[in-house]
Amino acid sequence: MDKTEIERRIRTGRNFLKPEDERDTEGYETDQEKKLPQPPLTKAPMTNRSIPLPLDFEKLPLKDNLRELLLKRKSSRVYTQEPMSLLELSFLLWATQGIKEIRGKSYATIRTAPAGGARHPFETYLLLKDIEGLEPGAYHYLPMTHRLELLRSMEREELASLMGTSLSDQHWADKSNAVFYWSLVPYRNEWRYGIYAHRLIMADMGHVGENLYLACAALGLGTCGIGAYDGALCDKLFSLDGEEEFIVYCETVGTIRPEDSKEEKDFYRFVEEQGL
Repeated sequence: MDKTEIERRIRTGRNFLKPEDERDTEGYETDQEKKLPQPPLTKAPMTNRSIPLPLDFEKLPLKDNLRELLLKRKSSRVYTQEPMSLLELSFLLWATQGIKEIRGKSYATIRTAPAGGARHPFETYLLLKDIEGLEPGAYHYLPMTHRLELLRSMEREELASLMGTSLSDQHWADKSNAVFYWSLVPYRNEWRYGIYAHRLIMADMGHVGENLYLACAALGLGTCGIGAYDGALCDKLFSLDGEEEFIVYCETVGTIRPEDSKEEKDFYRFVEEQGL
């Protein structure tokens, strides 16, 4: 790629982050303003194989001091492969996309993470292993009923390798208990905001990802946000069409222990080696 093309792409990326000049869109109407039908608030179940998730979070030894959570919140890439409980997984799902109430008859959901216009355009998919009571495989979260549906069972070894392969061959992720894959259903935002919808979607994704960081810190678990992933493979893995729904962000989750801090620091050994 030559310098001119690199500069063009950088300018395109910067312009994407800037708000639209409303003088250039005078007279424009969104589909909501046109009174077109609203898209569903969530995706319908994809299978008939779902289980209810526990909600007795008072049984979890949660750390609730916000200052302590912010200090402990960090990326972790070294996992012990000890089992996680179903209740812990349930809490992570609720903390990131749990529904607290429905506004109107079915106009919007109020969730544990904020979203512009309460549109909440994301769906949560997971690769899960070493979760007590769950068989290894690909799953989809159903926030309306707080249930988890099994999309496909997998052998543990196949699943572990797929975790790292799907994240652009970052095979340290093979030892995680779970990989969260969030898809975007763009029309949920486009219905209300039209051509203005896309810039703030990434900010909303950041809200969800940070909630997972804080929830993991509260449980003493490790997590790491991932921007490098094989989009085509991830979409295929969860039967997404890549246009009306596609993966936009991922996070690993795993059990951790303090004695692995040196191995964790090895990921940044290049800083000392290069004198940065």
